[in-house]
Amino acid sequence: MAKSLGFRFWYYFRTGWSTYFAFIFAAVNTLTVTYFLAIENYPILKEIFPTFDVYLLTLTGLGVPLLILIGYLHFKRTASYRSEAAITYESNPFARRLFVNSELNLQINQEIIELILKLSQDKKLSEDDLVRVKKISEKFDEFTKERTLTNKKDLDFMNDISKL
Repeated sequence: MAKSLGFRFWYYFRTGWSTYFAFIFAAVNTLTVTYFLAIENYPILKEIFPTFDVYLLTLTGLGVPLLILIGYLHFKRTASYRSEAAITYESNPFARRLFVNSELNLQINQEIIELILKLSQDKKLSEDDLVRVKKISEKFDEFTKERTLTNKKDLDFMNDISKL
C-alpha cells in the first residue's frame, strides 16, 4: 500500500479542523454573535439573559442534551447513518474488501460446519459433498484471483448479497 505523506497530512489537517477547531470556533462564534447582536438589543431577552454568562450556561444546559439527542437519533433512529455507512463501504475499497471477506468466511464456515457435523455422526463424505466443496473452492479461487482494490468485483459481490 503506497503511502503519500502529503495526502496523509492533508487528511489529518482536515480532520483536526472539521472535528475540533471548526466545531469549537463555530460554537463560540454563534454564542457570541447571538448574544451581543440579538439579545443585547431586545430588552425582554436582556431580562431573561442579563449577562453573557447566564446566556452561556442556559444554552449549554439546554443545547448539550438536545444535541446529544439529535446525535443519538442520527445514529439509531434515522436512515441517514445507514446511508452514510453504505456509501463508505461502496466508496472505500478497504472497507469493501473487509465486508466481502467476512461474507466469504461465513460461507466457508457454514460449509465446514456441515461437513464436520456429517463426519461427527460417523458418516462418510459423499461424492456430492466433495464435488460441492470443490466447486466452492474453485469459485473462491476464481473470485480472489480476479479481484483487486481498484476493480468492481467486490462492489458487485456486495450488490449481489444485498439483493438476497
